[in-house]
Amino acid sequence: MSGIKKLAGQTLWYGVPTIASRFLGYLMNMALPFFVAMPEKTADLVQVYTIIPFLNVLYAYGLETAYFRFSQTHDKQKLYNTLSLSLLFSSIFFTVVLLLCQNTLVNAADLNAHPDYLLWMIAIIAVDNLNTLPFAKLRQENRPRRYAFARVAGIVLNVCVVIFFLGVIPKILESDPGHFLAKIYNKEFGLGYYLLGNLCGSLFTLVVLSKEIRQIKINFDFTLWKEVMRYSAPLIIVGLGGMVNDVLSRLIYRHVVDLPQNEADHELGIFANIFRIALLVTIMIQAFRMAAEPFFFNKSGDENAQKTYARVMKFFVIACCFMFLFIGLFLDVFRWIFTTFANPAWAEGMEVVPLLALGNIFLGIYYNLSIWYKLTNKNMYGAAITIGGAVITIVLNIVLIPKLHYAGAALATFCCYLFMMICSYLLGQKYYRVPYAVKKLLAYLTLSVLLYFVHLAGVYLVAGSMLFSISAGIVLFLGFTWFVTKVEAKELAKLPVVGKYFNR
Repeated sequence: MSGIKKLAGQTLWYGVPTIASRFLGYLMNMALPFFVAMPEKTADLVQVYTIIPFLNVLYAYGLETAYFRFSQTHDKQKLYNTLSLSLLFSSIFFTVVLLLCQNTLVNAADLNAHPDYLLWMIAIIAVDNLNTLPFAKLRQENRPRRYAFARVAGIVLNVCVVIFFLGVIPKILESDPGHFLAKIYNKEFGLGYYLLGNLCGSLFTLVVLSKEIRQIKINFDFTLWKEVMRYSAPLIIVGLGGMVNDVLSRLIYRHVVDLPQNEADHELGIFANIFRIALLVTIMIQAFRMAAEPFFFNKSGDENAQKTYARVMKFFVIACCFMFLFIGLFLDVFRWIFTTFANPAWAEGMEVVPLLALGNIFLGIYYNLSIWYKLTNKNMYGAAITIGGAVITIVLNIVLIPKLHYAGAALATFCCYLFMMICSYLLGQKYYRVPYAVKKLLAYLTLSVLLYFVHLAGVYLVAGSMLFSISAGIVLFLGFTWFVTKVEAKELAKLPVVGKYFNR
């Protein structure tokens, strides 16, 4: 159980900055309805933040995971030097290529109304990529406090810049058009200040990580680099396929939906908004991944490693179920916020949020399961699974979006992650058997979904009463909590701090 305690502690430390970054970014994105009256105005910004994850995969080309893998068997400083230099020169190369292809990319991404967004995007990706290995080094060395500080510092500056330019300055200039701040503010730049804030935060994070960056020595081991490339090459396919599955629906939405441009932009803005609510699940998944990846590699040589992985999966699924219920049972609260304080148009499509959330839970389970091919050097299997998921995503998005609009995009996401989860489990049990408590995990997931439908039926019967919706949501959430604590009482009794409450 000590391994679980350590993972829980590190997840907390990695989780705080991850949750802070995602949540603050989430709040900024959720604030869009209050800055922008109509969803279609955000379509180009959505497009940019859809492209960024794709390019991040190319820029990093699997070196983060490779660093964790090879740090177990090779000299850590030599590995850090070699991969950091590789990342530096490849970042320069990719950035030059993107700048040379600027006009083509603007047309392909349909950013003709805001071509400057592309330049900001390239700068953000380049700087963020330089932060990749210093952050990986902190994670590998189990230094979550410094990791947390570096993450949060950049996030806070990011948020401050956005609020200053989109919230503070416009209010000041409304009452005093001649204020000196008018010299640094361009109203036409508009939502571009989101990108400016992002770049400022990334640059500041780079400064905070200067100590780790100064530890890089000009010492490149070509033999080691080739070995790492053989390992990480399939991870590029995994990463790109993962991005296809994650963001393709938003990337191609306005190209495949059979609507006039303005209406297509409107629906893209709506879909991006409901996707952000579902991403509350992903916040927790990302926090867990920050701690889990180095933890899994470090534990791989232990005698009871598989049992530890199984126990980790159980707690992970339970946490995901709580997050799913939080979203599903209190969805009316999100709808009320948009309807009351912003344009009611932003509240459209809320009914597909639980489907997206459940799909993201499947993705989180897949991330847990994927450790088998990383530990056994069978990354090509991971690539094959991801490609299969990408094919499902592409086909279903093209077929379903014209018919079901964003409900079709959500269904495509759900089916893709369900397929990947099942395939990874079946292959993993063949090549690296882990004794997962499958029946118990399925029971928790099924119960969570049933409670959501019970709540939905109850709200329907009382004609959408907000008071009933919130009250019923609280009762069902507490009921699930009681059930889990009863079933897992023995496990919970072993935990620090809270364990004493389960020893009675």
